[in-house]
Parts: sequence; structure tokens; C-alpha cells
Amino acid sequence: MAQQTGKRSLFSHATVERNVSVLFVLSFLVVTVGGIVEIAPLFYLENTIEEVDGVRPYSPLELAGRNIYVREGCYVCHSQMVRPMRDEVERYGHYSLAAESMYDRPFQWGSKRTGPDLARVGNRYSDIWHVEHLIEPRSVVPESIMPSYAFLATTDLKFDDIAGHLRANKLLGVPYSDEMVAEARADLIAQAGGSDDPSGVQERYPKAQARDFDGDPSRITEMDALVAYLQMLGTLVDFTTYQPLAEGNLR
Repeated sequence: MAQQTGKRSLFSHATVERNVSVLFVLSFLVVTVGGIVEIAPLFYLENTIEEVDGVRPYSPLELAGRNIYVREGCYVCHSQMVRPMRDEVERYGHYSLAAESMYDRPFQWGSKRTGPDLARVGNRYSDIWHVEHLIEPRSVVPESIMPSYAFLATTDLKFDDIAGHLRANKLLGVPYSDEMVAEARADLIAQAGGSDDPSGVQERYPKAQARDFDGDPSRITEMDALVAYLQMLGTLVDFTTYQPLAEGNLR
């Protein structure tokens, strides 16, 4: 009896494999049911991203630096996603949260790491370390294979259209206010050390670091913008007080 059942089951499976139409229909049904189970619940959720205190839109200078980061293809070798595994958390810090990238267009998560993950690089090194690393990587990391980006230190940052960048991101859902857009150029100059009173930009963008980043206060360069961006990565969320919603409500 058992042999007959086994033969019948084997015969049925072989029939499905040999009949393209039957295999297609059954595969379609499996994918459809699986898709409905995964997708349907999303229509009943207002937001799939857990809100986290501290996360804010990029300041104009940080946004300009991020544009340079993407333009130069830094994401090809550096991911910005610490995975929730012990070795990664011990090396880089707290695992990445979806909310930390909610204002990224596009986000910088990835799986390719020729260089270390940069999700928590903010404030780990001094400004001058970053400048020297970008100008001549092997001067601070002898085994580095990163190319030199020395031209960033001698290239003036073009930011006359920075308000337009904020407006474009606003159209995509980033909560820039009209005031932020209107003050974009002044905020960029203030954060780059071009103003004695950076309180305005720091009020609009909490934890925004305002200073001369590239060591040359006489001009605002692409190096200023990129270092400002790198120095804020991973600094917005206070992980000493963070508690996942699964363990307790953040608010």
C-alpha cells in the first residue's frame, strides 16, 4: 500500500513537471497567494517606518555634501547599513534603522563593502582626518585602495540653486518648510562657518554642526560639504535612550 501511494505521489509530481500549462497555473497561484499575504496588509498601515526621535531632513550643506557623495560614487564601496548581527554591531555600532534613511533619495543601504560601512562614521574622526583621508587616503589608512579626491578641497561649492534642491525633495515628501527653503542659501553659508551666529540653522536643523570643515575659512568648498555630511551620519538618534517599539513605545 505504501509503495502504491509513493508511486502515485511520484507520478502526480512528474505529471505537473511535464505539463507546462499545469506547472504555470500552479506557480501563478502560489505567487498570487504569497503576494496577497505580503502586500495586502500594507494597505491598512498608515506608515511602515517606525518614527524615531532625532531624525530630521538634511540641512542644505549636508544635502549638498550628500549630492557630492552620490556623484562621486562613494556608495559603490561603502554601504550605510549596519545589519543586526553581533559582529557588525560590535564593529560599527547600533544596527541601522529604516527611519534614519527615510529622507534619502536614493537611500545608501547596500551589500557591497570594499571599504567599511559609514552609517555611524559621524564624529568618530576629526574634520582634518577626513580632509587628509579624502586628499590622500593612504596617509591615514596605509592599506586603503581608495582613490584620491583632492580636487574637492580646491573646488568651490556651487550652491546658488540649493533652494531648488530642497524644493525638489519637498515634492518627494521630505518635510522641508517654506522657511527652510527660503533660508537655504543663508543656512548653508552659516553652517560652513560663514556666519558668526549659526543659531538659525541649528534651530531649523537640530544637532547641525556649524564650523569650517575643510580648514580653509576663506571659501566654501565641496570638501566642506562632504565632510559636513559624513560628520552627521549616525549622530541624529540617541541610541542610549532608543527603545524599539517591540519593547516599548518610543513616545
